[in-house]
Amino acid sequence: MEPGQARPLRIALLTETFLPKIDGIVTRLCHTIRNLRRAGHEVMIIAPKGIDDFEGAPVYGVSGFPFPLYPDLKIAIPRPSVGEALAAFQPDIIHAINPAMLAVSAFYYSVRYQLPLVVSYHTHLPKYLGYYGLGSLEPLMWWGMRAGYNRADLTLATSSAMQTELEAHGIQRMHLWQRGVDTETFHPSCASQAMRERLTEGHPEDKLLLYVGRLSAEKEIERCLDVLKAVPGLRLALVGDGPHREKLQQHFAGTKTYFAGFMRGRDLAEAFASGDVFLLPSRTETLGLVLLESMAAGCPVVTPNAGGTADIVQDGITGHLYDPADEMGHVKAVQQLLADPNHHAEVRRRARLDAEKWDWAAATRQLEDYYRRVLLREERLAIEVPQAIASGATPEAVCAQLQISGATFRRHAALAGPGGKRKVHATAN
Repeated sequence: MEPGQARPLRIALLTETFLPKIDGIVTRLCHTIRNLRRAGHEVMIIAPKGIDDFEGAPVYGVSGFPFPLYPDLKIAIPRPSVGEALAAFQPDIIHAINPAMLAVSAFYYSVRYQLPLVVSYHTHLPKYLGYYGLGSLEPLMWWGMRAGYNRADLTLATSSAMQTELEAHGIQRMHLWQRGVDTETFHPSCASQAMRERLTEGHPEDKLLLYVGRLSAEKEIERCLDVLKAVPGLRLALVGDGPHREKLQQHFAGTKTYFAGFMRGRDLAEAFASGDVFLLPSRTETLGLVLLESMAAGCPVVTPNAGGTADIVQDGITGHLYDPADEMGHVKAVQQLLADPNHHAEVRRRARLDAEKWDWAAATRQLEDYYRRVLLREERLAIEVPQAIASGATPEAVCAQLQISGATFRRHAALAGPGGKRKVHATAN
């Protein structure tokens, strides 16, 4: 290590969303792990059983069960072996990604091993509940999230809209984790006549409306039917799979709709680049990585101005945003794009230029900076918390004065006691 160079970190990632499952969260995680390791950091992943290793980073598999509302998602069962894996790895910091049941392990072991904890929010679960007939539970979920997330030293949101909403619901110590996209994989040059033939079922001369993502209720894919009915000669290709597929096949029966199934890699890049318009009807996106991928591939996007989409799409410039309260807003936006070839070409060009600004290496450098800031804050608190305790301040007063959680106070109070020391090595040097 060169003089003055910050030492590499040991980072434990806890997530219930990981390979072999593929979605926007897993894509972000894979690029993040890859770039952290390129920067010299050691990374361990704790996730539901599936794979043992990701490009040299060990994956500790935890037993789990399918989530009833979405069987492709496994809920991990907290167990003592998680603590044993953490103790063996000796992390400097724990990062819980989109935590569900693994949050219990993250919160518990961050206190037990006196380690700082970062949490990041990627799935808008409180808003999902309404799509599964459980909307009455939303206040309870927000309460649970407040109780859990506010134990963390830092919570990261992936869009400014989500950061604002989380803060409005009482989540503290928040920052924004910037977006990223693989502009080499997703590129207009990937446009393929063979892929267009496939997605249009042999009618490449027709206009092609594209959707890519999970086939699930909260994505509101049924709304694509309004566009099919309103635009003559339009065809729809749904790329992806999920628990809602059978219902969607019934919904689109008799229409020019092709269910392409799951795609990845070159096939997915070709699908994006071969479409005329990408429609994402979902109003629950925390960010919408597929929007960035479509823009990078040169397929103009249409999506409601809801959730994190406004962070990505500049209305009328790099895509089209519509009012989610307008029942025909998506139809009008698609019609506007298809009616003017010059406007379509200009949106396509500007979308690609905008996507080129966002690379995964920069997003990962920002995350590394957050890790180091949290660890440096730990060094400061190691001095300030004992001083505040010695002055006779109550725990509540110390937390308010230093703007820390009760869990962080207890961690440093324990370290300040007789023989206090970290049970797992953690420094910021």
